Amino acid sequence: MRVVTTISVVVLASAGIGHAVVTSLDADIARVDPFKDMKNRPEAGHGMNVLLVGTDGRDKITEAERRKFRLGGAPCHCTDTIMIVHISEDRERASIVSLPRDSYAQTPAHTDETTGTRHGSHPIKLNAAYAEGGPNLTVRTVENMTHVKIDHYLEVDFTSFMKTVDVLGGVEICTAKPLKDSYTGLDLAAGSHLLGGGQALQYVRARHVDGASDLGRMQRQQRFLAALVGRATSSGVLMNPMRFRDVTRAVLGSVRADKGFGTDELLDLGRAMRKFSPSSSEFATVPIGQMAYVVKGIGSTLKWDPAKSAKLFQSLRDDKPIAVHKARPKSVRVDVAPQQIKVQVENGTATTGLGKRVDGALSALGFRTTGRPSSASATTVPRTVISYDPRWDRSAKSLAAALPGAELRAVKGQGQLLKVTAGADFKQVRRVRAEDPYQGEFGAATGDQVMCP
Repeated sequence: MRVVTTISVVVLASAGIGHAVVTSLDADIARVDPFKDMKNRPEAGHGMNVLLVGTDGRDKITEAERRKFRLGGAPCHCTDTIMIVHISEDRERASIVSLPRDSYAQTPAHTDETTGTRHGSHPIKLNAAYAEGGPNLTVRTVENMTHVKIDHYLEVDFTSFMKTVDVLGGVEICTAKPLKDSYTGLDLAAGSHLLGGGQALQYVRARHVDGASDLGRMQRQQRFLAALVGRATSSGVLMNPMRFRDVTRAVLGSVRADKGFGTDELLDLGRAMRKFSPSSSEFATVPIGQMAYVVKGIGSTLKWDPAKSAKLFQSLRDDKPIAVHKARPKSVRVDVAPQQIKVQVENGTATTGLGKRVDGALSALGFRTTGRPSSASATTVPRTVISYDPRWDRSAKSLAAALPGAELRAVKGQGQLLKVTAGADFKQVRRVRAEDPYQGEFGAATGDQVMCP
């Protein structure tokens, strides 16, 4: 959750600010050795891969901040967020892939850092690797799962996140629906909001605002990261040595990194990324093949889709883009993505081919139509009707946004499939865009596609 700030180290270095400034900041970074005694590692690909992890450390949070932003409780000493950030070899693209914390994983043989007990390979939730073997086991487990060689390791906590957002003057996010989470205290109305550090932390931590849980939270984290990049690159920070110093100190004050990620690496990367922007970044979450995969002694996990995830990580190794890069067209923002909505179209008029035309238009927008439009029992329907099961009311409202003027009609027990009966009033469909418009083979999106319009 907090790792979104660490990437700003990469972005902010793009000003090419002097060696002396960055050298003084390098001294603030706590060092770890996540690559100690590692053998049989994956072959290096093209570009650079950074493993960003966010722990739940909160030692430097004040008591007032704990109460205000609901940061109480004992830390689990595990990684709540894990991301691979791939920087392309030409330094013109950053690909960020989120690895769900509840992913089903197999650890390599290791010694438990807490108990000193020697363990063989065994199943585990990915975020628990840190508790058993710290950064070293986390890196080894990620490499075993992805076959992507990790070049650098960065770890952050609550404190650096809040300070960085505040020093930047806040970050703007947008939401198509109200977001309320009683666990974190997040309470945002629909619309645009400029979030300060504490409220931003609530936003990226929230996982009880809808049924998407951790997957929805990861998308919000990615969207926030894109907005953070946009804020940093457009606010003058990069060209102001003093602001650059203040922001990077806020970030690095609570960061741990491998010994090889130092001054020269920051400067080299910074000089190469002077033109970095939100459109240069792309975001994805590992494709999930099975939700709620129950493992004895571990509980419910997320099992990756073997074919799709292998192809995604191959793209990282080959230094290829993972998102569809195209301009964002004007559209109405909706709650549920068209790709998640199943639709059956019926022609409720005597006009030949109307059902096929409506089916094709909705399919072109991404709706999962059956592709087999049929004729309704009545052929004199004056107004287009959307029939839906009340359990899928959010999907129905999103479909209605694409069919202006359509009547919503609840039908209990209809199931997930929505039915559109095209009426005489039908003229055309309207383009809609989900708040999380992830698209393409890996469900990836560029930074400019997920930021506020």
